[in-house]
Amino acid sequence: MKRALLALLLMASTCAWAAAPRELTWPDMIPPNAPHPKPVMTPLHDLSKMGDMELAPAAKQQAPNAPVVTALDGQQIKMPGFIVPLEVNEEGRTTDFLLVPYYGACIHVPPPPSNQIVHVTSELGVKVDELYQAYWIEGKMQVKPTTSELADAGYQLVADKIYVYELPDP
Repeated sequence: MKRALLALLLMASTCAWAAAPRELTWPDMIPPNAPHPKPVMTPLHDLSKMGDMELAPAAKQQAPNAPVVTALDGQQIKMPGFIVPLEVNEEGRTTDFLLVPYYGACIHVPPPPSNQIVHVTSELGVKVDELYQAYWIEGKMQVKPTTSELADAGYQLVADKIYVYELPDP
C-alpha cells in the first residue's frame, strides 16, 4: 500500500512539473547566429506637433522577416511583455493583440523585429485602460508569422493565462 501511494505521489509530482510552462525571455526568441536588435526607445515623432496619433505615418518595422527559433513551436511558455491592442471589444477589452518587449513599441517607436513580436489571442483579454502595465502571458507558442496593420509577428500564442507582471521581492 505504501509503495502504491509513493508511486502515485511520484507520478503526480512528475505530471505537475511537466505541465509547468517554460519561462521565456525575449532573447530566447532569436536564433543564436541572428543579429540581436537594439531597441529604439526614442519617439519616432514630435508628439507636441501632432494633432491625432492615427494620422501619423506608420513607423517602419526594423526587420519584418527576422529569423525565428523553430524549436519553440508547440511549447507551453510563460513570458512577460507589453500589450499593443489590435482590436477592442464593446466591454473595452482587447482579445487580439501584439505582445512586445517594451512599452510603446509599434505605437510611439518603430516596431521591433518580427522575432520580437508575438500575436496573441485570448477569450477574456485585457482592459484597454490597463495597457501601460507589463503582463505575464501563458499559453502554447506557435512559430507562425502573422501580419497586422501595426507590424509583422514571427510567433503566435493563444493565451491560457494573462496576469500582471510583478517584480519579485528583494
